[in-house]
Amino acid sequence: MEALALPPTVSGSAPVVGHALQFLRDPIPLLERGYQEHGVVFSVRLGNKPAVILLGPENNRFFFAETDKLLSIREGYPFFIKMFHERFYFFAEFEEYLEQRSILMPRFQGQQMTQYVSTMVRETVDLMDQLGDSGSFDLIPTLGPLVMNIAAHSFLGSDFRSRLGWEFFTDFRHFSAGMEPVLPLWLPLPKLLRSQKAKKKLHRVLGELIRSRRQQPVDPPDFLQTLVESRFSDGRLLDEEMTINLILLLVWAGHETTAGHISWALIDLLQHPDYLHTVIDDQDAKIGDRQDLAMADVRQLVRMDWAVKETERLHPVAYILMRTAAEDLEIDGFQVPQGTQVFAAPSVSHRMPDVFPDPDRYVPERFSPERDESRNQHSLIGFGGGIHRCAGVNFAYLEMKVVLTLLLQHYEFSLLDPAPKAVSGAKTKWPASPCRVRYQRRHGVPKGLPRAERHDTGQCPVEHDTPAGAGQCPVHH
Repeated sequence: MEALALPPTVSGSAPVVGHALQFLRDPIPLLERGYQEHGVVFSVRLGNKPAVILLGPENNRFFFAETDKLLSIREGYPFFIKMFHERFYFFAEFEEYLEQRSILMPRFQGQQMTQYVSTMVRETVDLMDQLGDSGSFDLIPTLGPLVMNIAAHSFLGSDFRSRLGWEFFTDFRHFSAGMEPVLPLWLPLPKLLRSQKAKKKLHRVLGELIRSRRQQPVDPPDFLQTLVESRFSDGRLLDEEMTINLILLLVWAGHETTAGHISWALIDLLQHPDYLHTVIDDQDAKIGDRQDLAMADVRQLVRMDWAVKETERLHPVAYILMRTAAEDLEIDGFQVPQGTQVFAAPSVSHRMPDVFPDPDRYVPERFSPERDESRNQHSLIGFGGGIHRCAGVNFAYLEMKVVLTLLLQHYEFSLLDPAPKAVSGAKTKWPASPCRVRYQRRHGVPKGLPRAERHDTGQCPVEHDTPAGAGQCPVHH
């Protein structure tokens, strides 16, 4: 029998390094070129090793269905071990992973979700109170801390600021820099060294918080209290290190994806004023100027829901998802040897015209019940899929809708940088800074919104028409 061939290789591979430099510089054009040249299965060379790219709903279905079977998620994300632990979450044995996941999942379902809305509202209202009537700000430096505050408030308690200190956001950004998908992790890169230093500090601070909660439980119990009291099915108490890693995972994953998605969603709406007006009209009719949103209010805002999904399609911040072949595979008539990296690429799959007609055009209505171009569950994969789909995806969707609804309810926005680009390199695809918006309070919207705790003035990201003072900073109070 004739041996199967490897998937065809994208053009432009250089001696020794292959496509590695192109991938590090800007991976998405490389992946798009592969699709144009070879279709839905092809390979790139990262150094002396091939990586196979799978595109489209059917290949996405295979990618997620065979994870933990023919495809290893553990081998696909080696940096995850260094950031967390070798027996943590999807790096654990499969049964242990299911146990760990079973502890988290109930906290993102049903009544638990309704309790997060008030936290999201409070943190967003606090930001708006500090923004004042008018000014300008850079999206990621402003919305990133907001997303972090919402996650920390939701998962660590309302006193997280006084417990963790104002440098928590900076420490977490340094920790997140340990996400390195291409370069060897043994290299003494400054970002990797900072990540490990931040990890040690976060473990110390969170460990103190967990011990405090075990000695002095809060009543009624919040997310953290229920987490520290959780037990596995055999009765084992969730130990301190596992609890710390679950907290770090939730805050890390939520911040990395949600900060970018919220920013891109606002950009998309501002670049498409006709659709933006329908969103504002919809929320004016359904919630008026009420800021005390509840889950029932958010569920009514279907046009915002479509907008959030269209942004996920156009700007998936996780542009690739990674696995490794656990054994020799045959995919679409091609050979994939054991140990080969296998990538799904939302950044390209989401723009395939046979899946999403007119794919480069912003059309949120494609997610309406009448059209629902994502009815194939493997067509929209910005938050992954299968058993390893992001545990907090419902939290992320809810957060994006609450934050954007409140911002648009209170302000008129315009882009000061009209053609935002994604950050370059093999990084989470946030909008590159500067990506500034100007804002003006809408007429008739009430002022004097409540404030939360005080923040360090040196961390203020807002640019105002006059120099920012203590009363103008969105993150210090």
